[in-house]
Amino acid sequence: DVLAVDAALTKLAEVDPEQAEIVILRFFGGLSVEEVAAVRKQSKRAVEEEWTMIKAWLRRELADG
Repeated sequence: DVLAVDAALTKLAEVDPEQAEIVILRFFGGLSVEEVAAVRKQSKRAVEEEWTMIKAWLRRELADG
């Protein structure tokens, strides 16, 4: 459901704007983890760790909604 995803992303942006930016770059920008790391000037490993946490958070958020 698009509205549920939008609501979850809005909530994530309030909680952690940096993680919300990663979601935007990955989903809407179509960037790979490597490309996100380059844009954010982070290591690939750091983005992978964030991405793992983000996916878990989104799954919980969408399941609760």
